[in-house]
Amino acid sequence: MIILVINCGSSSIKYQLLDMKNDDVYDLLAKGLVEKIGLPMGCLTHKPTGKTPVVNELPVPDHKVGMKLVLDALVDPVHGVLQSFDDIEAVGHRIVQGADFFSGSALVNDDVIRKIEICCDFAPLHNPAHLLGIEAMTHVLPSVPQVVTFDTAFHQTMPEYAYMYALPYEYYTKYHVRRYGAHGTSHQYVSRRGAKLAGLDLNHSKIITCHLGNGSSITAVQDGKCLDTSMGFTPLEGMIMGTRCGNIDANIVPYIMKKENLTPDEMTTIMNKKSGFLGLSGKSSDMRDLNDLALAGDRRAKVVLKKLTFDVLKNIGGYIAEMNGVDLIVFTAGIGENNARLRRRVCENLSYMGVKIDEQVNENAHGETIISTPDSKVIVAMIPTEEELMIARDTMHIVSALED
Repeated sequence: MIILVINCGSSSIKYQLLDMKNDDVYDLLAKGLVEKIGLPMGCLTHKPTGKTPVVNELPVPDHKVGMKLVLDALVDPVHGVLQSFDDIEAVGHRIVQGADFFSGSALVNDDVIRKIEICCDFAPLHNPAHLLGIEAMTHVLPSVPQVVTFDTAFHQTMPEYAYMYALPYEYYTKYHVRRYGAHGTSHQYVSRRGAKLAGLDLNHSKIITCHLGNGSSITAVQDGKCLDTSMGFTPLEGMIMGTRCGNIDANIVPYIMKKENLTPDEMTTIMNKKSGFLGLSGKSSDMRDLNDLALAGDRRAKVVLKKLTFDVLKNIGGYIAEMNGVDLIVFTAGIGENNARLRRRVCENLSYMGVKIDEQVNENAHGETIISTPDSKVIVAMIPTEEELMIARDTMHIVSALED
């Protein structure tokens, strides 16, 4: 089954085209990115497997035009990988927030659209863009079934005491205020792959997954199910991130609003887009830049690196206590996969419980790799996340069942 996987941002469209034979046998036909949608000049980067990549700068006024560019690239006589649009059998979308409406992926229909719209209040930076992607694909390929996969679905197994806030209960019943988490598709994927790599029985295991990137979250996965996760009502809660502040004293919010005469929307922008690595360093939201700055002696960049390590350790330590132990710790996503120093520093602080890593293996880790030593009491691994593959699998199963 040929499946187009779409991940829409407010000004971008990431995509992958996969030919799914079954869950574990598939071909990546192409992948790419449309960016700077709505700006005077946009850009399409198209990477067909086995062919020369294409970069094309041109205006992309909206997501419908962006989707048309993606489809045109896929059937292009020179750079394409399909004979026609008719070759696409299904479309899978990543959706950040599904609240407690969805505990798994779903076929797109009017009811599903309505619930995603309700969830825009919980993910105002993400869900509206996802809806634009669904609308654009419906316009371009109206007869092709679409499936949505939710970042929050994997976390629906959290117990009530883990997902509830200690606020008046009526705010939960009236406004759905509770912890939902995010990155669930990634946490689910790497916990499964990690268990297989480590030779663990997923259904009888204690795993901590660290999705560390521009947005970061850590999840406790017990017996294959989410027990707890660091993100909350929105992706703002948790540890320090690229531009998000993570956990702060809630009273800081009205305090700064009064001092700076800010509106709620302005304060939301500060916490989501002007804080984190960027706000604390004053220089960059990119960990690669901050590593270079720290090596050059920049004090605030060093504080950011230390705080990220500190936040990761606090979450890991808390989850070890919650699960009464841990069998496997997994690092994934941009920072988790590429920052060997962070992995080493985190593991050094877990030496009290017998964690040992092979420093040479850790430094050179590429692809799925166990970086702990054979005598380590906890297995530590680096596993590249494959959220698009998880979305394609769910899409294949749902559409196949529909056809049956």
